[in-house]
Amino acid sequence: MTQGVEPKVSRAVIVESAIVANDVIRLDGPIIITIDGPAGTGKSSVARELARKLGLDFLDTGAMYRAAAAIALRQGIDIRDEATLCRAVEQADLHFDWSLDPPAILVAGEDFTRLIRTPEVTAIVSPAAGIPALRRHMVAKQRLIARQHPRLVTEGRDQGSVVFPEAPLKFYLDAAAAVRARRRFEQLRALGVYANEAELLREIIARDASDAGRSDGPLICPEDAIVVDTSLLSLEGVVGELERLVRQKAAQA
Repeated sequence: MTQGVEPKVSRAVIVESAIVANDVIRLDGPIIITIDGPAGTGKSSVARELARKLGLDFLDTGAMYRAAAAIALRQGIDIRDEATLCRAVEQADLHFDWSLDPPAILVAGEDFTRLIRTPEVTAIVSPAAGIPALRRHMVAKQRLIARQHPRLVTEGRDQGSVVFPEAPLKFYLDAAAAVRARRRFEQLRALGVYANEAELLREIIARDASDAGRSDGPLICPEDAIVVDTSLLSLEGVVGELERLVRQKAAQA
């Protein structure tokens, strides 16, 4: 499991055969598939590609919390001022542009997609995401999105445990902290953002501790999730395995 701080799990690994006991799924109707895990495990990329292969919509909930952190930076709000930050986020008209693939995240009509990936945002997103009132707002918003887009692959840290506990198929992605730091470094470099890999590793370990330790919406592996260690797998390998498991379960319908 994750190096640094272990997420709260009830089982170390969920065997593949565990999916047989759950309700079957259909790919031609409403369906929610959740993908949770710590930072840098490839959740966003995997969820986006899996959604594309299955013909489903894709929701990056981490982008929503990053947008909240970016709003704090843009407006000069101290994230310890929880009431002011929550009010600013609620008034910011935060939404996705679903006409794009992947959907862009907009704040008051401005595209924040690149801004939310900067190191400055990354440094404060975990404490911002731990604010109970902000999480309640985001959870309600995510459930509304699911009603508007009922065929959805959604990724985050609490999608299967808190937001959509009744989802018929849940995945939990994990990877060694050093691997996740390297992936984040490569992602930032592709965006033209300079970063120090050793510092990224320290940040990831610290964020694991923060995410797993918060009282509201902590990083947790749902008991009925299928755990996939992505440390030695390519993006294509992870997506292929998840697609196989989804289609296997759909074939039981």
